[in-house]
Amino acid sequence: MTPRRFSGRARWAIGLALLSFIMLAWRSAPAHDIPNQIILHGYVKPQGDRLHFLVRVPLVMLLNLNLPKRGPGFIALDHLDEALPNAAAATAREIVLYEDGVPLTYASAKARISQPSDRSFERYDTARELIAGPALPANTDVFWNQGYFDVAFEYPIRSAQSDFSLDLLVAPGLKNRLKLILRYLPPSGEIRAYELHYGSGPVYLDPRWFQAAWSFVKLGTAHILSGTDHLLFLLCLVAPFRLRQFWRLAAIVTAFTVAHSITLLAAASGIVPTGTWFPPLVETLIAVSIVYMAIENVVGASLRYRWLVTALFGLVHGFGFSFALQQDLQLAGAHSLLSLAAFNVGVEIGQLIFLAAVVPILALMCRTPRAERYVVIVLSVLVGHTAWHWAVERYAELRLKPWPELDASFVFSALALLVLLTLFIGAAWLLTRRLIKKYLSSPESRPGRQFEQTFEAPLTNSLAQLPQAALKATSRSASILRRWGNRG
Repeated sequence: MTPRRFSGRARWAIGLALLSFIMLAWRSAPAHDIPNQIILHGYVKPQGDRLHFLVRVPLVMLLNLNLPKRGPGFIALDHLDEALPNAAAATAREIVLYEDGVPLTYASAKARISQPSDRSFERYDTARELIAGPALPANTDVFWNQGYFDVAFEYPIRSAQSDFSLDLLVAPGLKNRLKLILRYLPPSGEIRAYELHYGSGPVYLDPRWFQAAWSFVKLGTAHILSGTDHLLFLLCLVAPFRLRQFWRLAAIVTAFTVAHSITLLAAASGIVPTGTWFPPLVETLIAVSIVYMAIENVVGASLRYRWLVTALFGLVHGFGFSFALQQDLQLAGAHSLLSLAAFNVGVEIGQLIFLAAVVPILALMCRTPRAERYVVIVLSVLVGHTAWHWAVERYAELRLKPWPELDASFVFSALALLVLLTLFIGAAWLLTRRLIKKYLSSPESRPGRQFEQTFEAPLTNSLAQLPQAALKATSRSASILRRWGNRG
């Protein structure tokens, strides 16, 4: 029996259904509201053949252990002989320490209850003295959800120079509300501070270069695949292109990659505004970039200069990537630049995974020019509608933020960032041009001609006009200043 072949309309419908399923499967970005936080504090210190781990847990986290109580809800401090070891064992199960990848088992644990006003965990020495000292008097009033459970663990280890890591498994349901403020005190004396959440996975407390690199590759891949707005931008970006237009498609993705790498590096270096207005501004511009791409797809604008528009929007998306990286850069140890590059590699891997899934579906749907046009319009309208609502919501949040004053320091920072971006773009362009011409054969070959038509000729023409445009702008500015001076 001859297998049945689908018609062009059927293929289009199947492909559109698959893309719609993928889009609906993505979860929306989490709300910006910050819930009340439950904070744990801890210290990890390897010393000789022992690893010391001190941790402070709010009593509200021990509700399931049903600590003995007296009166209206005070902890019965004189009836904790059995409850404290059970609480210590539960804490060790949910905060797991590793030596060279092998889970450690504690040899001893000393625990106590502390009052909510106690500040001993601000330093390692005072925290250790508190736990080693006498317990609270039995008549002390500590309400069941207002004090602390403090415990000092000792783990036998092979060497203080081993690779130690920690996995936080406390209360999966409180992932967005619970964090561990951890300080690692290595033998070298350089204290490393971490803010850990559930789901971070085993975190190396003093990572080597390859451990930091692999961790940040995974972080970058996970971030791009969970970033709905970035993926929708890529979808609008590549929707009008086909596999037969490989070199144009590669040029577009390369421009986006180079651009967001520039601003990601600038943000990690601290050359960005620090006001509370900046993150919502970037998020609003990301949504606007999606709307712009969707409109351009619908009206059928020329794709010749899309790589340049993509590069400009890529600068904005790079700042968006940097916001996710700020929290995780603490895990880099002494390998910040390497981790930054690894994060960027992870982002590119995520982009390639997404494109490898989407481009074949688009090819299946667009067997004819008419179907291609319909698919691009329908997808762009759906994506643009979603992005428009994002832009409105984010702009509403942006309006509530105080804007910076246009003083000399702000203007200087803005000009410094502009100069840095210009230098990076020029260097990246020259390097890309030289590598493509060298390794993609001569300009007479098909890759060389495609590169020249897509990149070199438009950019060369644009750069040739820059001096004249700058001269006109300078003349115009001088004319305006003279008018203001005459009015004065």
